[in-house]
Amino acid sequence: MSRIQTRFEHLQSTGRKALIPFITAGDPRPDVTLTLMHRLVEAGADIIELGVPFSDPMADGPIIQKAGERALAAGITLVGVLEIVRQFRTQDEATPVVLMGYFNPIEAMGVDLFAQRAASAGVDGVLTVDVPLEEASELLPALESAGIDPIFLLSPTSDEQR
Repeated sequence: MSRIQTRFEHLQSTGRKALIPFITAGDPRPDVTLTLMHRLVEAGADIIELGVPFSDPMADGPIIQKAGERALAAGITLVGVLEIVRQFRTQDEATPVVLMGYFNPIEAMGVDLFAQRAASAGVDGVLTVDVPLEEASELLPALESAGIDPIFLLSPTSDEQR
């Protein structure tokens, strides 16, 4: 059972809702992200959603776009984000970490290599905002074979089947 599933089952058994804060990795600097992740857990975060900055964030609003720009200017990369998660795991093996971002950096690294490195770093879930379920034929098997939960978005108009 994944850390995400374990956490949601625990929350359900205690009647609690999940607190899942989002921060952009590397904003304002990569070293600050690690500290923020631990502080979020201390403040009650059940799961941490870590945004992976991308140079063309078409689905992000202006605030997250600016955070991504600052992080990229500070030198963050996908490899750097995975290193932050790896460092986080040295002190916290329980709190699930979800990466949220775009497919392009994953594709540039190689989907299988990304999945292996993400799993090795301690990533629990991956949400790619620009990959709908119908187009995830390359990503989905790589994540599943690495033991990473794939996460997809729904809209208010999504039907029950989806």
